[in-house]
Amino acid sequence: METFEEMQSRHRKEQKDLQGRITQKKKGATKKTRKGVNSECEDLERQLKERQAQEVASLDGEAVPSIDDVPELDEETSAPSATTAEANDVDNLTDSLEKASVTDTSGIETGQPKKRNRQRERLARRAAEKEAEVEEARKEAANLPDPREIERKRMLEEIEARKLTEKVIRPDGHCLFSAVADQLSQAGVSLGPEAEGLKEDQRYKVVRKAAATYIEEHPDDFVAWLEEPLDVYVHKIKDTAEWGGHLELLALAKTYNVEICILQNGATQKIEPGTDQPETIHLAYYRHGFGLGEHYNSLRKAT
Repeated sequence: METFEEMQSRHRKEQKDLQGRITQKKKGATKKTRKGVNSECEDLERQLKERQAQEVASLDGEAVPSIDDVPELDEETSAPSATTAEANDVDNLTDSLEKASVTDTSGIETGQPKKRNRQRERLARRAAEKEAEVEEARKEAANLPDPREIERKRMLEEIEARKLTEKVIRPDGHCLFSAVADQLSQAGVSLGPEAEGLKEDQRYKVVRKAAATYIEEHPDDFVAWLEEPLDVYVHKIKDTAEWGGHLELLALAKTYNVEICILQNGATQKIEPGTDQPETIHLAYYRHGFGLGEHYNSLRKAT
């Protein structure tokens, strides 16, 4: 029969083995499973304590005591072993990681010193430097002359000197063709039978078609300047809101036999049809004055 000393020795060994198992379980626990692992370990400790208490009581022939009445093990058994300390270290490490994820406010509330976040400091420093650069650029831009105002001032001077008045054309992608349509009507040049019955703001369609048709019928004069197939380009000019430019003005000058005089920021450009005594029409060309970018207005004779 097992003596009391032998039983005590076995009990110590069982407790030591259990602590080793508990340590391994806690090491393998994640943040999500930690609560369940801790509960399982507590159950294992309670079950071992109850069983050992029953064995002691059976050996003495006494009633089984309550678990709260079971005496603690002697100093050698109850002293924390290296394995138990290791398990506690695992718990402490997990607690530290959880506390590290808490916001700065919670750190202040718990009285813990706030750890410096060097990455956040670097990002804040860069943001401040970027903001300072933007502010400096804004100040420099404020001191630069406004190209829109300069352009407008020069255009008004040129328009007044030529005794013209400006008719503003809607900036919708059709402005070149609308401005030419208005100028042709002012000069008494017919747009063709297709324009009869059209409202003023729809006449650009006839002018677009005229420019596209001329380019299509005279490919040798234009293909060298195109970056896409001729048929694709002609379709864009005829049927879409593709912006017009120098090629379209040249085609219209030849189609309607007019000299197109273009005023732009203190300079004047003329596009001639190559015939004698053509009618002259005037356009205003802006690079900065309108939100969409380049824009054409019609310049009528002042009355």
